[in-house]
Amino acid sequence: MIRIATAECFTHGKIGLELHALAQNYEGNFGSKYIENLDEYGNFDYNELSVICSLFIPTIDAVKDILNVENPPEPDYLIKGIKVYNEEGDKKTSKVMAKAVMNITCCDIAIGTTAGIGHGAITIITPEYEITTTSDVYSDLRENNSEELFQRQKSGIKKAINIILLFLNGKIDKIITLKNTEIIKK
Repeated sequence: MIRIATAECFTHGKIGLELHALAQNYEGNFGSKYIENLDEYGNFDYNELSVICSLFIPTIDAVKDILNVENPPEPDYLIKGIKVYNEEGDKKTSKVMAKAVMNITCCDIAIGTTAGIGHGAITIITPEYEITTTSDVYSDLRENNSEELFQRQKSGIKKAINIILLFLNGKIDKIITLKNTEIIKK
């Protein structure tokens, strides 16, 4: 069994929900909203997945108190406690969040997401790899443009799920070709 845990900000826990629906083989209204055509990925048995938690962590206090991170990167701005970073800060913080949820849960795959000003960032950590990417949509949380923020969220969810499905099916070579994606082999 492969255990997955997420600590998500701009994706609102939806990556975890999507992977849970996949792992449980849910269909219809309870099924996936973002996953299409699994056949194109390979033959991985998704019954071997278990999402052990999917956390929505928008504030700096939640990073400290729930994820037990003593000194997270200092946000550029705070909006009602919500952490707002530039894109480089998002990349650093998504890694911190993924590592923290992995430490807390002892999962096999950890996902951290956060987005403030820019494309946001998604980090996926496995025993062998650390994969960091961005969504394909720019937005600025300070401007409160709901449609733009939604499009960035949707892009981030789709990209994270795409990377997870490629990874589970052993297609690291395809992950490398994705826009704004960095892979570190441990």
